[in-house]
Amino acid sequence: MTARLLIVDDDLLAIRLMNEVVRGMGEVFFATDGPSALRLAREKKPDIVFLDFKMPGMDGFAVCAALKADPATAGAAVFFVSTDNDVATEMKAFDLGAADFIHKPVSAPVVRARASYHLVMKAQERELQRLAATDQLTGLSNRRAFDDLLDREWRNARRTGTPLATIMVDVDHFKNYNDRYGHPAGDECLKSIAALLRANTSRPADCVARYGGEEFVVLLPGTDAEGALHVAELLCNAVRFARIEHQSSPSNSFVTASFGVAAVVPDGIAPATTLVEAADEALYDAKHTGRNRVAIGRPERVRAVRGTI
Repeated sequence: MTARLLIVDDDLLAIRLMNEVVRGMGEVFFATDGPSALRLAREKKPDIVFLDFKMPGMDGFAVCAALKADPATAGAAVFFVSTDNDVATEMKAFDLGAADFIHKPVSAPVVRARASYHLVMKAQERELQRLAATDQLTGLSNRRAFDDLLDREWRNARRTGTPLATIMVDVDHFKNYNDRYGHPAGDECLKSIAALLRANTSRPADCVARYGGEEFVVLLPGTDAEGALHVAELLCNAVRFARIEHQSSPSNSFVTASFGVAAVVPDGIAPATTLVEAADEALYDAKHTGRNRVAIGRPERVRAVRGTI
């Protein structure tokens, strides 16, 4: 991932000089005043903001405080750049959440070294966050990541009045599969199912996660019941047509899966878990009416939520 650097200074010459210092370290953007810097930071999500302390109107302290107060920009590392050598000024900068304080005239090697160190730390932090949100067997999002995303998408759908759908997926007779072929083969089977689900859920906003054991879940923002049902049928067929051998299945000689679908438009009354519970109940219906099929949740299951399932 390419690093993003934002230079904020009311002096264009200072911007040019800093741009030369950080050249080649990533994409560089610049602003000459506080309000412009905040707008650009929300848009570009910079890794580092090189921030001049003394600017007319909105000074560096105010910009830093605003950056740290906004969840969209709070992760940016603020490097104050100033001619001020007062210790109290530096301490105030750090109290506001600054990552570093660089004195003018800047030393190019020092700036690059400090920025490089931060970017390495940032990359490692992102990797740790990715690993914490990833199911290690399948490479899909894990249950925790799914729960976090569900909460965000639920609030977004409630705010915009748009539908949100989920599909619960359970591999049929998976215990029998493990008993016959062994757990290593079972792991490979789950990895294959995960790959099929991911390959057939192609929109960038859609999320496929491993919910636990042989259970998966798909989150479909902006999708109504008809659209979710179409996706579930597509996924069901993809698993069926893969023809993964399963000689211990009571119903087929290959691996199949059951799917439960639910879709709602949140109205601010019911919690996000209502959607998963509705899909889970639909999954129960699919499994108890023959498996290897799709079932859709009943409207009364989410009667506290506006919309049609």
